[in-house]
Amino acid sequence: MISYVTLGVNNLTAAKAFYNELLAEFGAKALLDMGRIAFFGKSMAQPMLAICEPFNKEPATPGNGNMVSFQPGSKQQVDALYQKAIALGASCDGAPGQRIAGKFYGAYVKDADGNKLCFCHFG
Repeated sequence: MISYVTLGVNNLTAAKAFYNELLAEFGAKALLDMGRIAFFGKSMAQPMLAICEPFNKEPATPGNGNMVSFQPGSKQQVDALYQKAIALGASCDGAPGQRIAGKFYGAYVKDADGNKLCFCHFG
């Protein structure tokens, strides 16, 4: 149902490096780079993450309440992605932990532009 989600960034080169390294854990890579926007995913036929410099040339700012969530497959993989994101320069916005007993385990970071990312496991 979802084609892609876009996050605005202020330093496209740095953001490409961050997301290229981070999303490699899912087998994703940059699929399409059009200069001011780049699409990451496994294939153009599956949901993708796009990062871009805003079209209006104004600074990119994160939306309050906006978040992109990734489901890597296990609590251990949530922890590993959280640690990788931090090592790549993200800031903690909620350390890994059980949020809803037996149902939801999550970790939260913000990238260099303040975009909020979640890594989660259900069950």
